[in-house]
Amino acid sequence: MVERLSRAHARRIAVRAQLLTADRPADIVETIDALTVVNIEPTAAIAPSADHILWSRLGWPYQPADLRRLVEDDRAIFEWGGFYRPMTDLPLIRPLMRERPQSADGRKWLAANDVFRREVLDRLRADGPLRPADIPDTAQVSWRSSGWTNDRNTMQMLEILTARGEVAIAGRDAKGRLFDLAERVYPSDLPELSDEDAARERAERRLGSLGLARAKGVSQPYEPVDVGTVGVTAEVEGVEGDWRLDPAALETAVRFRPRTALLSPFDRLVFDRDRLRDLFGYEYLLEMYKPAAKRRWGYFALPILHGDRFVGKLDAKADRKAGVLRVHAIHEDEPFSAELAQAVDAEIRELSRWLGLEVAGLAAP
Repeated sequence: MVERLSRAHARRIAVRAQLLTADRPADIVETIDALTVVNIEPTAAIAPSADHILWSRLGWPYQPADLRRLVEDDRAIFEWGGFYRPMTDLPLIRPLMRERPQSADGRKWLAANDVFRREVLDRLRADGPLRPADIPDTAQVSWRSSGWTNDRNTMQMLEILTARGEVAIAGRDAKGRLFDLAERVYPSDLPELSDEDAARERAERRLGSLGLARAKGVSQPYEPVDVGTVGVTAEVEGVEGDWRLDPAALETAVRFRPRTALLSPFDRLVFDRDRLRDLFGYEYLLEMYKPAAKRRWGYFALPILHGDRFVGKLDAKADRKAGVLRVHAIHEDEPFSAELAQAVDAEIRELSRWLGLEVAGLAAP
């Protein structure tokens, strides 16, 4: 059986699966469990991505200190592969950890530095949690790279050991990540799953968080955007190719209660640019890496979601020293109605209130 969806129905499935309707989740753990992953990107032109993503779901009650407590004290959330994940998903990730490092060069480097590996683990056992700068570089063979990791041996060893599940990220502070032995961070009483069962459950959980996804997608290093054969086959009106649909999403999308949201550039709803184009007809690119003269929407423009449509981009920056959220431009993909303009303005003010800033610029009174 093939489910045939209109584009509007497909969009509503995707938006509701990502908890971006008026039916907000109750708390941080519920939110991350439903999303499965929350991106970690510390760039704070507005707010670090994890904080922004959680605020866009939970609203003003969300506070970054609550996330830190869940990660560092309660151990209900853990960090792996650049994402926060619910600790209950750790059994699904352990088979992936056993595959790391995936590259032949990484495996050779790790084998050549076995003494260094044991010294890093011993140092963490004695003094952890630690920052990379707290651990001496005693590598037998230096890490070679054409990028910023060249000769950064301690950091590279910690990255590999974290990917393998021997080391874990115990928390973060103003200087970055704190590393410790995995046995001190991860619980020991979680079940063990076979590689096959874990892979299937990861795909099912991912499909539940997306609502609708392609069976195959562009390869990603830690968190795929595709789901394989789980779910049911679906076709979307006016879009080529088949999709995989979470059957539970069909019913929930009928009860769609819209709202307006300002999304992080690292939000999963906009992360897969092909899916974003196919379902929403929305063009978006994070331009922080472009020269200023070549930017169309701004350094850190936020996608503006209204109901089941993306309607524009907000070019704004949090100027914490001045105590203001500076609104440089509101780019309208189509001319805003008075009602839409009012909804976007209200959401800008909610964002500034959460940040503890006054609004300045185009959206100022």
